Amino acid sequence: MTSSEKIIIADDHPLFRQALSAMLHSHFTNAQLYEAETIPELDKLLQLNNIDLILLDLDIPGAQGFNTLINLRSDFPEIGVVIISGIEDSDTINKAMHHGAAGFIPKSTPVVDMVGAISQVFAGNLWTPSGDYAQGNNNTISDERIDSLTPQQHKILLMFAEGLLNKQIAYDLGLAESTIKSHASTIFLKLGVRNRTQAVIVLNEILTLQNSFGPTLAN
Repeated sequence: MTSSEKIIIADDHPLFRQALSAMLHSHFTNAQLYEAETIPELDKLLQLNNIDLILLDLDIPGAQGFNTLINLRSDFPEIGVVIISGIEDSDTINKAMHHGAAGFIPKSTPVVDMVGAISQVFAGNLWTPSGDYAQGNNNTISDERIDSLTPQQHKILLMFAEGLLNKQIAYDLGLAESTIKSHASTIFLKLGVRNRTQAVIVLNEILTLQNSFGPTLAN
């Protein structure tokens, strides 16, 4: 697989950075890679244009738990952030996803699964080892989850339902494709799903209920 994305590896362990960099070069041959071992170094790299993905270790010096993730999602919502951590309990994973991570990859993850995870994130999907964060993904999902979407996110969800690709949606809305991917990640988090297929299923279920019991959702 080839990719021209710009990726920052933010981890304070040189050997792990080296191994991760080698893996990325091998499978994403055109990717531009940058490395940071502290939060100040990460902040400097973020001044570069068009960073697409940050692979962030929660324990990097200066991170202060989830604060760096929260700040990144607030200051750079167009950049995907994937947590790569030696801590892999379900509570930590769920909290990371709740705070806006596009994925959570334990450091014990086999290389082939890491590649698949990063590919999924580049495709606009969320990724965790088991999807534990996606609680409530069943037929009881309420209208409130759709109502929580912004008008732009609702429009993008409807375009997902039409089968449009991220590139097509970006063109139609006059936005960067990376912005569409960021919106997609937020939509998935709000709906408690993993990908666009599941998001469309949720939308269709709610619309079916509305057709049966009367409209409750304003367009």
